[in-house]
Amino acid sequence: MQVKFRIATIADLREINCLVQDAIAAMKKEQIDQWDERYPDQEILREDIEKQQLYVGYVENKIVVIYVINQEFDQEYNTGKWEYNEKPFYVLHRLCVDPKQQKQGIARSTMRHIEEELKAKGIGAMRLDVFSKNPSALRLYHSFGFKKVGHADWRKGRFYLMEKCI
Repeated sequence: MQVKFRIATIADLREINCLVQDAIAAMKKEQIDQWDERYPDQEILREDIEKQQLYVGYVENKIVVIYVINQEFDQEYNTGKWEYNEKPFYVLHRLCVDPKQQKQGIARSTMRHIEEELKAKGIGAMRLDVFSKNPSALRLYHSFGFKKVGHADWRKGRFYLMEKCI
């Protein structure tokens, strides 16, 4: 499956919101209480689009994955024992594959795409936080060489802070 990527537009918001709501329902079925009606809500997604930080991956004009990449992070990131402080870095947020399209390599191809884009911009590291009770996300990030450098405790529980040199 060949996924193409582009920056999201306000015209995509409805489809993006549906994808996120489907993902929330799928996670609940798996007893992963990570996202809900408060996060990420439509207003957060709208702000991501307005800041031109939300990207969509699509196949045949249907959005199959979204992610946000920027240099923003919560103050809890300051507790991480980051290894690559001398390198410019970006932070990955809200990576989400349409549940109906999962297990087809979309998350892996998206991660490869993000890394290639960041390398082309001269970015040396990527950071993220991952819910400690989301085994699929943990496997994905570990398989891409991300290392745990700390944790943050937010409303939904413990999140691991992770980093990778790219």
